Amino acid sequence: MNETTLVLTLSTFSFMMTVIWGGPLLRILRHFKIGKLIRVEEPGSHITKMGTPTMGGVMIILPVALITLLLNAAKLVGLTVLGRSVILPLVVMVSFGILGGIDDWEGIHGARRALGMRARTKFLFQVLLALAAAYALKFLLDSPEMFWPGVAGELSLGFWYIPMATFIIVGASNAVNFNDGLDGLAGLISATVLVAYGLIALLQGQNFIARFCFTLVGAIFGFLWFNVHPAELFMGDAGSLSIGATLGVIALMTGQWLLLPLIAVIPVSEELSVIIQILYFKATKGKRFFKMAPIHLHFELLGWSETQVVQRFWLVGLLAAMLGVALAII
Repeated sequence: MNETTLVLTLSTFSFMMTVIWGGPLLRILRHFKIGKLIRVEEPGSHITKMGTPTMGGVMIILPVALITLLLNAAKLVGLTVLGRSVILPLVVMVSFGILGGIDDWEGIHGARRALGMRARTKFLFQVLLALAAAYALKFLLDSPEMFWPGVAGELSLGFWYIPMATFIIVGASNAVNFNDGLDGLAGLISATVLVAYGLIALLQGQNFIARFCFTLVGAIFGFLWFNVHPAELFMGDAGSLSIGATLGVIALMTGQWLLLPLIAVIPVSEELSVIIQILYFKATKGKRFFKMAPIHLHFELLGWSETQVVQRFWLVGLLAAMLGVALAII
């Protein structure tokens, strides 16, 4: 079985597992009334989403974790399908998923309903988890520190690699979190970015990473089965924080993290729109740069329908990802 066939097989198997157990998970979430709460300032069309089950990231994390662990255990019978290198992105995905799940639960049934964990508390845990991952990347996995498009060979960052890697993981986690909000948007964009980095890993010969990427893509497609408009299930922070952090780790493992702002142009733009909105609001004492942030809400308030925003954002994201892969192989 050649490598392309194997990664596509893993993606298909992951998709099937996710779709099969998606129905039972939906019933569990509805039973415990784990439903989304809508902020009053959101576009009026969002009110119909009130009560839709959230924490759908669990639907993605469990199949990927199960497949990854089983394929690593296959070494016991002499098969090598996945290697130790995928353990780090798996651990990051699960740990950020737990953090996001706590945030989701706090926002639904905790003392801070509709708000979730305090931003400072969540950010502190993100930084601590990212620091641990950055240390593992540099000293345990010896990942390439940085590649510059068009320049042969790896570039060294020395001491600065740890803070830079931490920044990338935290930034990617929050970028996907801000990207989440419309039916199918975060899932489509994240899957596209993962496919791009899976292809880059294949071209580098990092086959284990490529297999993990496509396994995760399959699970996201399975989640999208329930998340496309009108959504039966939302990703929640359990999914967005974990997928974003995993994207950051995978970008760092390939050494092509300089291309992340291009390949993940939509999540990065969503994050920047929030930063711009906050800074402009404070500088002008109450004025807004966008009608609402993140920027997908701005376009909704301009009159775009939800499906138009999702489809147009995905088209831009797809073209950017294709360009990013092209630059990676120069």
